[in-house]
Parts: sequence; structure tokens; C-alpha cells
Amino acid sequence: MNFARFTVGRDKDERAGVVTNETVKEIRGDIFTEWEYTGNTFAVEQVRFLAPLVPHSIIGIGANYLAPGQARPETLPEIPVFFFKPLTSVIGTDEDIVIPPSIDEVKFESELAVIIGKEAYQIKESEVSDYIFGYTIGNDVTAPQYFHPDGHWTVGKSFKTFTPLGPVIKTDLDLANIRIQAIHNGEMKQDGTTDLMIISIPRMIAYLANVFPLMPGDVILTGAPTGADFLKKGDVIECTIEEIGVLRNKVR
Repeated sequence: MNFARFTVGRDKDERAGVVTNETVKEIRGDIFTEWEYTGNTFAVEQVRFLAPLVPHSIIGIGANYLAPGQARPETLPEIPVFFFKPLTSVIGTDEDIVIPPSIDEVKFESELAVIIGKEAYQIKESEVSDYIFGYTIGNDVTAPQYFHPDGHWTVGKSFKTFTPLGPVIKTDLDLANIRIQAIHNGEMKQDGTTDLMIISIPRMIAYLANVFPLMPGDVILTGAPTGADFLKKGDVIECTIEEIGVLRNKVR
């Protein structure tokens, strides 16, 4: 099932729906607990997709992909590199990524994003799938010049518009070999699969959930395949996962 948030025409009211083929069936309620169809159906061409949820929090993991052909480390990091991103950084597909005047360069990072569906705390890796609601595409836009010299990344990832998400949340996805791509101004830059992850999704979520409770609506950005590059004014970046869709944003 594919969940989305959207508006219709010039109406600014935000709606939720289920996307099926070329239509969006409106729903009401809480997608994580109980919801129902309203009876309203719209053609995809009638709607403007928003970020598919208003996250509870956003957590990213850094340096989580091997380069093609790179040997897997014999031991995994004892403390993975995680960071938070503010909710004010979230935008949807076809919204603009805005580079503030204070920033020299920003990078795109196309990623698979995991959506937590119910409270998860003190869980095992084998239990993680029971707590995942679904998946979407994330673009972890980054300003490296704002990285702290001691390795703190949060500020460089926190500017407004720096977390595009979308276009939908897909609830059923086989994680065995998902391909994550980024097409920058028509040129393929990132093209990697989930089998190149260093820290697996079950491991990263279990690790976090043994530090603090993960809540419904938490978004976990699972890392970017190699090939991320810099953006400039006028660029178009398309983050793609075939099973989910295309997250497309212009830069200004």
C-alpha cells in the first residue's frame, strides 16, 4: 500500500490518501492506528504531493555504504555515527531546495528512509520488522562547511529544505536488494544497492531503540550509496527507488 499527503488544485487543505495506479483515494484518521476511506478519489494529475508524513523525528546514519568492490570491514563500528535533522528541514517532491547565501556548497545524498510505525524500545534485531510501518525516499542534503571539526554533523544537515521526503510511503518492500539512485541534471551519480550497507537496517534500528524509544512517525535515513555530488542554483536532483518512485527537487 502507498500512503501520501497531498493538496488538490488551488485548495491548500492538506489531505491524506492511498495511491493506486493513477488515482489517489482520500482517507481520514491516523495511518499508524486507524483510518478509513472518505469516498473521495482524485486523479494523480489533480493533486500536488507533499512530504508523505509529518515526522515525529528524523535520524540519519553517516558513512554507511561500501563502495562497489570495497571489502566489508571485519568488525562493525561499536558506536555508529548518528545525527538528528530538524522537522523544519522537511519538504516534499517538486519543492525547491533552497541554498542560503551563507553556504558555499551543498551535497545531495539519495537514501532509503524507514518509517517507524509503533513505539520500539529495548528490542532485538530479529524483532525490528514488527515495528516498521513503511519506507520512502529521502535526500539528506548536506552543507559540509558547517561540519564541526570534531565530527559533529547536525548543523550542516539542518538548514530549511534540507530533507526532501517522498513521494509516498510504501508499506510492503523487500529489502534484499533495493537499488538507490540519484540523477543529477540528467546524469546518474548514485547507483547502489542495500547489500552494500555496512550497518544493516535491523541493526541500526535495534541499536537506536536500545538507547531511546523510537516512536510512530520517526524517520530513519539509512545512508547514501557512493557518488553523492554537489548542487548549485538551477540544478535538478532526482532521487529514485523504483519500487517507491521519484523524489524530484529543483535548487534555488
